[in-house]
Amino acid sequence: MDKGDILVAPYTDPAWTPLFPLAAGLVTEVGGLMTHGAVVAREYGIPAVVGVDNATGIVQDGQRIRVDGTQGFVVLLE
Repeated sequence: MDKGDILVAPYTDPAWTPLFPLAAGLVTEVGGLMTHGAVVAREYGIPAVVGVDNATGIVQDGQRIRVDGTQGFVVLLE
């Protein structure tokens, strides 16, 4: 993962924490407001959207996306 990438994962746990300083955003398939990814993303000030069904199947490596953590949606960009 490079600085400025958006981390798209099935879930996060404490082992993922070293990646958060690099991330420009977070998308996970599992989670809620108090899950690890959402809490750590908030502490780092990065946008996060959790609970996105099949995110790792839909978003391809290298694909550009927009993460709106305030409204809770992800947009696939061309």
